[in-house]
Amino acid sequence: MEVQSIKQRFGIIGNSPALNRAIDIARQVAPTDLSVLITGESGTGKEVFPQIIHSYSARKHGAYIAVNCGAIPEGTIDSELFGHEKGAFTGATDSRKGYFEVADGGTIFLDEVGELPLSTQVRLLRVLETGEFIRVGSSKVQKTNVRVVAATNVNLADAITENKFREDLYYRLNTVPIYIPPLRERQEDIPLLFRKFATDFAEKYRMPAIALDDEARMVLISYYWPGNVRQLKNVTEQISIIEQKRVIDSETLLRYLPDYNASRLPTLYHKKGVVDEQTFATEREILYKILYDMRSDMNELKKLVFDLMRNGVVSPEHVRSSPVFQDLGVTHVDPIVSSAPARGTETKSFVKDLNDIQDTEEIQEETLSLEEKEKELIVKALEKHNGRRKWAAMELGISERTLYRKIKEYNINL
Repeated sequence: MEVQSIKQRFGIIGNSPALNRAIDIARQVAPTDLSVLITGESGTGKEVFPQIIHSYSARKHGAYIAVNCGAIPEGTIDSELFGHEKGAFTGATDSRKGYFEVADGGTIFLDEVGELPLSTQVRLLRVLETGEFIRVGSSKVQKTNVRVVAATNVNLADAITENKFREDLYYRLNTVPIYIPPLRERQEDIPLLFRKFATDFAEKYRMPAIALDDEARMVLISYYWPGNVRQLKNVTEQISIIEQKRVIDSETLLRYLPDYNASRLPTLYHKKGVVDEQTFATEREILYKILYDMRSDMNELKKLVFDLMRNGVVSPEHVRSSPVFQDLGVTHVDPIVSSAPARGTETKSFVKDLNDIQDTEEIQEETLSLEEKEKELIVKALEKHNGRRKWAAMELGISERTLYRKIKEYNINL
């Protein structure tokens, strides 16, 4: 009930378990002063969660300041965050308080924290650890009591590897992680969000609300939504204003969804620096699908070769009915005749070879278990990095949290 009340208060739409989990974590961590790191793709609504944390904390009567770190030039970011003294640089005609000084006793939200310069990261780490900072152009140490909530849409583990983000700052910010799922992982929420946006825009522009027919609703749900909730809201607004008819069909909806057909292919969408559990699972599934198809083709070819060696001929009907040749578009083939011995004259070596082929087939079936292969990869990665889970997770392309869960799930002991 408390999660539902938070949704109503902050206008959060959706009932997916992952979204409810994120809200529940924010509610539980709010009364503490722990640093929180919110991760998720752009457009998922990460900016709402710092407000939840602040509103349900003892600091709710203090200041709440949201800072977009990616929108502040590198030359002025230190001054914006920590303030400066008069004459500290050209144009500094007066002393100025920074955000950390203004937000004393409250909460500061650092959005796009991965964009901070390394020099600023050092200053931020000192504030987090000691509550102390120094204005630009000053030598006087000042104290502040600020709760820091940070958010990013990039993979900070990769940024650490590329020496773009400090590892000690990452662990200091990531005291409590909150993951906001992308819209494609909340498919049950997509129609709810569309209906809410359609109603809002109908009231705003004083027109009837748009609706979707059944086929258009399926298109809406199956789309990849790289821009997440923000993109869905924009698409709903465009359709509400431009289209005259109020019941939208799939053909009309597709005009507003870029690369819809490409999004349905078994290819991977990669945002630079973002490798999550979903991406890792999708790559693995595609790989095993390819291996399974290759195995099926090989088995079919083995059957054709066996018939040719046993009977001395393969009929055109048999060839045309084979899935391998169907995929190649073969519509006509002459009878295939072999000089191999006819039925009943097989040699012992051929029987031995056939048994070898059957044995190989059984071994391939054993290695097609997703769970066993995944467990094997995790064990290899842990052995390679001498049990260091952080580096093993980076090698596998998954988060440490996911690796911990997999180790427990498969009962891996090294």
